[in-house]
Amino acid sequence: APYPAYRRPRLLRCVGERVDMGLEMAPVEEERSPEQPELQIYPLCRYYFGARDARPCAGETAADRALRLKANFAARGLRTCVHGVLLVELSGHPHVLLLQVRNSSFLLPGGRLRPAEQDVQGLKRKLSSKLAAADRNGDHHWQIGECIGMWWRSEFEARPFPYPPPNTRAPKECVKLFLVRLPMARQFVVPRNLKLLAVPLSQIHDNPQVYGPIISGVPNLLSKFSFNLVRD
Repeated sequence: APYPAYRRPRLLRCVGERVDMGLEMAPVEEERSPEQPELQIYPLCRYYFGARDARPCAGETAADRALRLKANFAARGLRTCVHGVLLVELSGHPHVLLLQVRNSSFLLPGGRLRPAEQDVQGLKRKLSSKLAAADRNGDHHWQIGECIGMWWRSEFEARPFPYPPPNTRAPKECVKLFLVRLPMARQFVVPRNLKLLAVPLSQIHDNPQVYGPIISGVPNLLSKFSFNLVRD
């Protein structure tokens, strides 16, 4: 039996990108995956490395340091540190520049921010104080890139986590890592009581026993970049 007028189904007929209802059907564009950001890494031989007078060391014990950090936290709140990840090419492999203290511990260049200091400006100041000539402390010509990682400590001597530690109302310290894009050539001048070393990523990867959890996690943080290794 024929359908009543109010129940008769309406047939849609596609003709190319048109239908008989007079509606346009927009073509579906293919989704493109975002391009992997590229990172230029220049040869180690293009950089000059010099030395200057040693920086004074506090020479405090671990107990004294803990007391100082607790007093600063009570007065200023969260301690924020910023560090730079600087890469060079050597033997066809990316290396990260690390500072070594007293032939033992390794550090990424950087340090603690002053109260109300911005991340980028504070990192430029710290890089200049650690890696520039003493008479060029105003040399803040560093190209600071994106923040590639953040670490948190529930206590000053506690193991850092790559996320805010659970069940902690007030973390004591936040450590931020920034990518620093180096130019084709640059001068590095380091205090004599510090060593500046170029360490291959393959050596620090998953090696917290030697470099600690933050530095050993840098290769994973850099995995989103496409390396363009410039070789002489």
